[in-house]
Amino acid sequence: MPSSSSSVQQARQAFGLRLREIRKDAGLTARELARRAGWHESKCSRLEHARTPPSDNDIRSWALHCDAQDQIEDLIATARGIEGMYIEWRRVERAGLKQVQESVAPLVERTRRFRSYQSWVVPGLLQTAAYTKAVLETITALRDVPDDVDDAVQVRIERQQALHSGRQRFAMLLEEWVLRTIIGNAEVMAGQLGHLISVATLPSVSLGVIPLGTPRGKGWPVESFTIYDEEQVNVELVSAHLTVTSPSEVAEYSKAFAALADIAVYGAQARGLITAAIDALR
Repeated sequence: MPSSSSSVQQARQAFGLRLREIRKDAGLTARELARRAGWHESKCSRLEHARTPPSDNDIRSWALHCDAQDQIEDLIATARGIEGMYIEWRRVERAGLKQVQESVAPLVERTRRFRSYQSWVVPGLLQTAAYTKAVLETITALRDVPDDVDDAVQVRIERQQALHSGRQRFAMLLEEWVLRTIIGNAEVMAGQLGHLISVATLPSVSLGVIPLGTPRGKGWPVESFTIYDEEQVNVELVSAHLTVTSPSEVAEYSKAFAALADIAVYGAQARGLITAAIDALR
């Protein structure tokens, strides 16, 4: 896993290459583009080689003179997201897990449509207090962060009121092996699986499970992610989380979610897989 600084630099470089491709597609030399934009002739090189971060006006001017106005919105969103896109867990957890839980509250409150795929654990909004506590206690031990687990659990459980608001919709997908992975102990896991069966009956929740052994011609297992409306994707990595806001990249995650949803089972079939996981605990 690359460090946060190297990941950001790679994103900057990729953005610079994208600007270069737009210029070349327009048939312009860097010198000619700089002349049209009224820049010093070295500025195009600095932008393309990620030595200078572009301003919104730089991007607008670049796209205008390269006849790529249709890409302005996506380019600006991508550039704005680069600096804050990759944040190490240790940095955000330094002040404690309660603050981490509280920090996502505004995003959850304003989102109307959630799409979440989990390849690691049960989605947070569907967790029991005991399961959440087991997860957060593991994080505390592994990352040596302040132990405010009980407070953090309470914040997360309170956030689950969104499931009953009537204003929001939740499409949740998880791999079957998440059901078979024992978090805490068998008692905690049995309670969590029983809760999944219950919460899946809520009108606001669609719960899909991707069975073990499903042919993966499409819908590859990937990192866990949540899509908030069409505005933002949060991706969970081992050492950090990635925030995606570029419309084109959000669309890629939407496409991936749709592919995974196509191979999931729902309703009675999903309940059957959850029940089988409960039986296996015995």
